[in-house]
Amino acid sequence: MKFVAITSCPTGIAHTYMAAEALEQAGKAAGHEVVVETQGAAGSAPLDPAVVAAADGVIFAADLEVRDKDRFAGLPAVDVGVKRAVSDAPGVVAAAVAAAQAAPKGSPAAGTATGASAGAAGASAAPGSGPALSSKVTSGAGVGTRVRQWLMTGVSYMIPFVAAGGIMIALSFMIGGYRITDFTAADLVDGFDPLTARDWAGLLFVVGAGAFGFLVPVLAGFIAFGIADRPGIAPGFVGGSIAVTVGAGFLGGLAAGFLAGFVALGLARLKVPNSVRGVMPVVVIPLVATFVTGFVMFVVLGRPLRWLMEALTDGLNSMSGTSAVLLGVLLGAMMAVDLGGPVNKVAYTFATTGLTAAAASSGDPVQLKIMAAVMAAGMTPPLGLAIATFVRRRLFTEAEQQNGKAAVLLGAFFITEGAIPFAAAAPLRIIPPCIVGSALTGGLVMAVGSTLRAPHGGIVVLPLISSPVLYLLAIALGSLVTAALVVVLKGAHRGAQRTDAATTGTTGRQAVSA
Repeated sequence: MKFVAITSCPTGIAHTYMAAEALEQAGKAAGHEVVVETQGAAGSAPLDPAVVAAADGVIFAADLEVRDKDRFAGLPAVDVGVKRAVSDAPGVVAAAVAAAQAAPKGSPAAGTATGASAGAAGASAAPGSGPALSSKVTSGAGVGTRVRQWLMTGVSYMIPFVAAGGIMIALSFMIGGYRITDFTAADLVDGFDPLTARDWAGLLFVVGAGAFGFLVPVLAGFIAFGIADRPGIAPGFVGGSIAVTVGAGFLGGLAAGFLAGFVALGLARLKVPNSVRGVMPVVVIPLVATFVTGFVMFVVLGRPLRWLMEALTDGLNSMSGTSAVLLGVLLGAMMAVDLGGPVNKVAYTFATTGLTAAAASSGDPVQLKIMAAVMAAGMTPPLGLAIATFVRRRLFTEAEQQNGKAAVLLGAFFITEGAIPFAAAAPLRIIPPCIVGSALTGGLVMAVGSTLRAPHGGIVVLPLISSPVLYLLAIALGSLVTAALVVVLKGAHRGAQRTDAATTGTTGRQAVSA
């Protein structure tokens, strides 16, 4: 059979492309053809209409609303989360085959199957209209699931600003030193000298700081978008900007996003006369929701949230010794609990938003150590698993051995999701070692005091890390511990399987003899 597929994850980075590769390989192994359109952070190249027309079915492995979904009307569909496609691609392909056999394309049942996928709050574009803003919130899901999906929507749109702004600020410090924080936009406007390194460093700092200034508004705006769709964007962005203005920071952005989203959603659900309905989404909802969000943020929540943010910042800056190491252990463990999932993103977002407060600092505040610890801990799981595949090849399948080679690059570039194919096959033998190794790495980095002003990059930003040799040593130790524990657990499991097989064989021979 021939299938088309769409893959997308909230961040549009690792899971999107890992799912695509897994589906293609699973389809080939089962004797089917799977052509995938990846709707990732870098955009997407739409499937050829002729390929769609020839397909027997479609697979939606997406955590965001699929763009231009109308293209697949009439095709029997399977709708799963992107992680399911990574962890059980053969099962997803088998489900698609079953759906195509039960309701061939063009039949009424096939159309129903396509429309029966999980509901979403995002709006998809009409055919040919190009990429659209998207989110996905599963209808009927529990409160915890929906809150996670709303948060991940905000984080997914925030990450490009984090990467662009953070790396430019880090480069500006490397070129111009910490005094570059005195450089202002006016200095560039009044006269930019392309032959002066300081002016180039100043340009990087000013542009990077400008990108960083959008972190909280973008987070708040797209949390509100996830809740209320497009009517939530304006009040969400304004609420996030107010959070920055009053000094409420990251916590204020979260509050503003949820507040704006629920106010906009409540207004959108009001029953109004037909004469007013046309102006509701473009005038009434943005106007009222923005005013309500602004009022609450300034008058009600601004002061307590600012106090809470200041207390958190002061508490972090006062950390030293054992308390700092324990924080590194906790954040390191969080990076490996779900290997790129919501818990991982909470730890990562906590670290990156701390860079905003530290961007203009000339010293080494603890936020910079937290960022270093989080990135090192995120690099450890794929590197540890890669080492395990090299030293004990017989414990891993051929596919896992190939994944081990890819995990070297993924880990080196701080893509924790490189460990997911291993964890999907044996979570109880993979995830605990990853947690131990990452916790060790996080604690060691905090202990040696390495700092990092860049939010991503892995080995690419090594020149921006203080005490780089000790930093790499911490990653190496954590990776080795991860590899050792994985080898022990998988070896014990293999030994238990052999014992069971021997026992079964002995019992069988005794029965035949009797």
